[in-house]
Amino acid sequence: MSCHASEYEVPFSRMSRVWTLTAPAPFADESSCQCQAPHEKLTVAQARLGTPVDRPVRVYADGIFDLFHSGHARALMQAKTLFPNSYLLVGVCSDDLTHKFKGFTVMNEAERYEALRHCRYVDEVIRDAPWTLTPEFLEKHKIDFVAHDDIPYSSAGSDDVYKHIKEAGMFVPTQRTEGISTSDIITRIVRDYDVYARRNLQRGYTAKELNVSFINEKKYRFQNQVDKMKEKVKNVEERSKEFVNRVEEKSHDLIQKWEEKSREFIGNFLELFGPDGAWKQMFQERSSRMLQALSPKQSPVSSPTRSRSPSRSPSPTFSWLPNKTSPPSSPKAASASISSMSEGDEDEK
Repeated sequence: MSCHASEYEVPFSRMSRVWTLTAPAPFADESSCQCQAPHEKLTVAQARLGTPVDRPVRVYADGIFDLFHSGHARALMQAKTLFPNSYLLVGVCSDDLTHKFKGFTVMNEAERYEALRHCRYVDEVIRDAPWTLTPEFLEKHKIDFVAHDDIPYSSAGSDDVYKHIKEAGMFVPTQRTEGISTSDIITRIVRDYDVYARRNLQRGYTAKELNVSFINEKKYRFQNQVDKMKEKVKNVEERSKEFVNRVEEKSHDLIQKWEEKSREFIGNFLELFGPDGAWKQMFQERSSRMLQALSPKQSPVSSPTRSRSPSRSPSPTFSWLPNKTSPPSSPKAASASISSMSEGDEDEK
């Protein structure tokens, strides 16, 4: 095979099967890629063994590929890896054919062509592909096998448009990816139409662009305003909760610090004013000093009499008066004082 593309270069290593992509896949009608090797008919068993040696096996897959998704990519991945050495051509139907036989598309043909060019498994894109494959088309593009899921595809008045391909031994089935399809995606959009319409109005699209009536436009805008208010209320509630949580945390810390300070204060108070505290000892010491200052010790009983001054007349002594400052220390002393008092009375008489 001699394949030269002046504008697109996609180097390929057959041993490692690693593609180095430097540009999108080329379009068939703009590429100078021509298959010069003899196009002998191959069987699936031969292709799986890696023959022929001089060229890759040319595999063709076609479709609408509207809203290109992972299901499309997985189908093309299977088509690309059916054989050890393969070249994947992908045919994309035009808008005219698609709208005629299937229905209206979301993406136009140019967008669908461009989406296929940037899939890593695609080697070449064929624009305006036919709805039913003819022998002339297969020969023109030197197609060895056609890859598609095995479910009969009824269209254009036929129960299975791939029936003649299967009968010729050129059909290789792939597996569909469950849970994802273009119809499923469109169904989601239709189901949530109001949500997407409101979102796009909010993003700046006009009601005319969205094909929305005047009443629905006002309704959607009012709903957007309500949602904004709800969001603001929700934000205020969340901030209030955060503020309350912060206050609770600070209150807890404050109470804990207050309890610690209270314990410290009570401990210091008890240490100072408790039963064995320093304040009690100091108070006792000062009380004893004050008592000593207020009540000094008594002088001795047999103290010497002071000498009388000659210039003064002797002051009379009353031995019979009891000494108030020195009360009798014993019953004997008390009886002695009473007897002395009685003797003194007798002398005076």
